[in-house]
Amino acid sequence: MTVTEVRAGGGVRTPPPVRPRRRGIGWKQRLEILALSGPAILMFASFVIFPVVMAAYYGFYRWKGYGPPTDFVGLDNYVTILQDPTFHDALWHNGQVVVLSLVLQGPIAVGLALLLNQKMRGQSLIRVLIFVPYVISEVIVGTAWALLLQTNGAVNDVLRSIGLDGLAQDWLANPSLAIWTLMLILTWKYIGFAVILFLAGMQNIPEELSEAAAVDGATFWQTQWRITLPLLGPTIRIWAFLSIIGALQLFDLVYIIWGQYVASTAGTSTMATYMVVEGRNAANYGYGNAVAVVLFTISMIIALVYQRFVLRRDSEGQA
Repeated sequence: MTVTEVRAGGGVRTPPPVRPRRRGIGWKQRLEILALSGPAILMFASFVIFPVVMAAYYGFYRWKGYGPPTDFVGLDNYVTILQDPTFHDALWHNGQVVVLSLVLQGPIAVGLALLLNQKMRGQSLIRVLIFVPYVISEVIVGTAWALLLQTNGAVNDVLRSIGLDGLAQDWLANPSLAIWTLMLILTWKYIGFAVILFLAGMQNIPEELSEAAAVDGATFWQTQWRITLPLLGPTIRIWAFLSIIGALQLFDLVYIIWGQYVASTAGTSTMATYMVVEGRNAANYGYGNAVAVVLFTISMIIALVYQRFVLRRDSEGQA
């Protein structure tokens, strides 16, 4: 084939470039992909997809947890959930935890990360001490705080011993204080994860940018506000996503500290505690499965919306 062809009118036409034909994946490559991804796909389907499908199935029945479900009730379980004021309270508490976690934990974690990102004595020790609560079991944390915050617990005893009797409160059973008590415990427990995550993100910020800003006369806080925080944006958005999903699925600490009987009256019930109390504890497993489906649906919708409008900018390479 010639590089150029002469037209009838005397013009010269260059033929389009020949694109290399893409070769398909051979059977060896397919077997390799199947061998590497097959076990993970099987595990995901067995422990995630299958339980969700079965929960949706049992949610259409009034089922006591043993034997095959036979009492089909259709959408009655879901209608009861959406009309139950107790579920509305639990959903409201989850929403409060979501907002307060972002408002309280985020700024505190960023401030601590900025501080610990500077060279100082005992830097490694401080990082470890901040991160330690995160790795402690929820059972240990919940039991310890439940003992400390009792009416006759150590916290009130310390307040009375220093003459602050008026500040001694019923930290767990007072509905106006319980949500703030819960947020204090959650912040103490999970702030270390956010700090370590932000510190890891700061390590990817080139030091040359801060040095150039210092040369131009920028102060420390101007550098953090104009350079560090914008470049830390993707890490902050990932942390916020994890915090939102964790707040929606909050169960263990609430159930351990407040128990199955006080959680709703103290103003700290969540959708997960509602699911256990009204499902398993009431021997109404069909209803509990329906609550699980509602919780899964709410979490999935929020995750998809967050991915679409917040995390998409990071996947497209925008700061």
